[in-house]
Amino acid sequence: MSQPTAADDVAPATMRAVVVTRPGGLDALEIKNVPVPVRKPGWVRIRVKAFGVNESEVTTRKGESDAEVTYPRVPGIEGVGVVDEADEGSGLRAGQHVATMMGNMGRSYDGSYAQYVTVPADQVIPFETDLPWDVVGALPEMFQTAYGSLATGLGLQAGQTLLIRGGTSTVGLSAATIAKDLGATVLSTTRSPGRAGELRAAGVDHPLVDDGTLAGQVRELVPDGVDAALELVGCSALADTFRTVRRHGTVCFTGALAGQWTIPDFTPFMIPNGVRLTSYGGQATDLSAAVFAHQLQAIAAGRLKVPVAKVYHGLERVRDAQADAESGTTPGKHVVVLDD
Repeated sequence: MSQPTAADDVAPATMRAVVVTRPGGLDALEIKNVPVPVRKPGWVRIRVKAFGVNESEVTTRKGESDAEVTYPRVPGIEGVGVVDEADEGSGLRAGQHVATMMGNMGRSYDGSYAQYVTVPADQVIPFETDLPWDVVGALPEMFQTAYGSLATGLGLQAGQTLLIRGGTSTVGLSAATIAKDLGATVLSTTRSPGRAGELRAAGVDHPLVDDGTLAGQVRELVPDGVDAALELVGCSALADTFRTVRRHGTVCFTGALAGQWTIPDFTPFMIPNGVRLTSYGGQATDLSAAVFAHQLQAIAAGRLKVPVAKVYHGLERVRDAQADAESGTTPGKHVVVLDD
């Protein structure tokens, strides 16, 4: 087994972490002193600098996740920071800036709501940037999901038309900026006319107010139908989304913001002739270091916009961040930065 490469400063024996000891309300998020996680071979220990707050972590706190989530649990499905310790042959070095996400972190093993986290090496993405931690901390989960949906789920190309249904979500806003940087024409939805400006600020060409029947509005703008549609609202909207897409176009199902993940009495014949249906529920390995570097460069150059709702400093603010994220009143990503 290869020898580990470790930071010059030896990690302490204990750390501060937010722990969910039992399902419940915001008071179930408790700050505790816990042992610093011991790194296993093939894993990487990261000193956490920032992390985004996600619906998945709210679900874990409430006890509404599937059976793989057990308690007590340190939540957090994404994070950015610096390598503290890694296998010598991993290609990672101590002090290197890295991002990590998903792969059951914060679910079947402890996640990023802590000063240190350990994760498998294959879900670690190294990067270099001068962007601050609060910006980079917003990116991993939402940009990975948005990029994977567009690249893997839809195969979106420059010059094509894209509909994003659920456009004011963090993934929807991110998908709009990535698609515009690619050279696509973007139509995107909101249920509130007052939020159309948020879509325009993300680069959306045609903001649309979604009243549940969107196909008519889309066909007025694109008579033959869009080339691709990203479905983030869920199965309750899927039949109507099919009708917005041209023959041989593609719908990618990625999320269910409205909460409906299945279709009762589904039949394949509900899919219009020639329209393709795919899905995306990707992993960190779908976002290469080269693609992430391109995204960081595009942000620094001002071509991509990062939809950050609010930045919180310290683990003491995690309850506030989850409360604000759950309320949904402020669009964009809620990011916690660890200053210590």
